[in-house]
Amino acid sequence: MSKNTTEADVAFIQALAELLNKNELTELSVKREYGDDDSLEVRVIKQVTVVQAAPSFVQHAAPAAGPAAAPAAATPAAASAAPEDPAQHPGAVTSPMVGTCYLAAEPGAAPFVTVGATVTEGQTVLIIEAMKTMNHIPAPKAGTVKRILVEDGTPVEYGAPLLIIE
Repeated sequence: MSKNTTEADVAFIQALAELLNKNELTELSVKREYGDDDSLEVRVIKQVTVVQAAPSFVQHAAPAAGPAAAPAAATPAAASAAPEDPAQHPGAVTSPMVGTCYLAAEPGAAPFVTVGATVTEGQTVLIIEAMKTMNHIPAPKAGTVKRILVEDGTPVEYGAPLLIIE
């Protein structure tokens, strides 16, 4: 960093932060040379929190026949039925990149896959748009689509679970 911090440097850093926000960037790195052994290196990073829509699970209790029904007994069975982290499922298809996930080729078109559909290895199951490029995501194996974990048009992170094929 510069030996002499000046108001001009502070203004420069503020301008970089504004540039970061204005252009929807997440990181900006600049090195400014002032002369012999005098420079200013600035790295501005904006923390971005991506909220993924998690599938919601609704548990309906069976109608109680009387006081003999024990709701506590149903709770452990329901918890073991659904895996806690879909990314750890052996049939999980994860996102190979950061981008926006689309379930159909274009708005209004039929989705590539639906729950219960049979897919073949290499078949396109969805599209991830990254940097204005549409990337077809193929099924890594043949099987049946058990769950779709994303909604059409939602942002996804690298490694995020997208769907489950068994």
